[in-house]
Amino acid sequence: MRVDGVLFDIDDTLVDTRGAFGHALSVVACEYLPDLPPERHPELVTVWRADVGGHYAAYTRGEVGFVEQRMTRANELHAQFGGPVLDAEGFAVWDEAFQTAFAGGWTVHADVDAVLDKLLAAGLVVGALSNASVELQTIKLERVSLLERVPMLVGVDTLGFGKPDPRVFAEACRRLGTAPERTAYVGDELDVDAVAAREAGLLGIWVDRPGARRLPLTDAEIARADVVAIDGLDQLPAVLGL
Repeated sequence: MRVDGVLFDIDDTLVDTRGAFGHALSVVACEYLPDLPPERHPELVTVWRADVGGHYAAYTRGEVGFVEQRMTRANELHAQFGGPVLDAEGFAVWDEAFQTAFAGGWTVHADVDAVLDKLLAAGLVVGALSNASVELQTIKLERVSLLERVPMLVGVDTLGFGKPDPRVFAEACRRLGTAPERTAYVGDELDVDAVAAREAGLLGIWVDRPGARRLPLTDAEIARADVVAIDGLDQLPAVLGL
């Protein structure tokens, strides 16, 4: 399918956020979970990304604030792995260490630069739609040298809520300057990215990178989603008929 534009998710689509979370959680674990051996630090990443309480999802629906959801998740992580309870003051110190280490771990996936070059050379317009704040994601894209090619168009704070609401996809297409039916959305989450984009009238593309998924998925769930699936961005140009 030929399209006029491509919208990208950022975290774990363009940027290796899973790796950055691993770096950040290992840093805070050394201070707050000293009895947890380093070989168990990957468990922290699994629990953090799974967010079984759905706190980040509540934030994307505009139901809770960013600090509230992160403090709740930090305390749940500590409760599971034997860390102290964080009050507001204690969490502020924790979060400063976490965020500094998190930002220090941002890196671009190896397949991103070549794909962006191909899309732009083919005359497509490109932008980003994310369920994080515009400010944070703008800083992230700039830090990893992507902002000039992938402008940050819509975040969770643009309309006060985020994906999977179809209105955020519509707003991102409006800002990109393309019709939804002539726009692809590429993201690493099957439900809130690819399926939600398809239901909003876009071409939903799920990039299922090798490694642990945030949440387990059955073959039946993947089949029911009925979206285009790729395991790396290097496959995107062929999907788009370039």
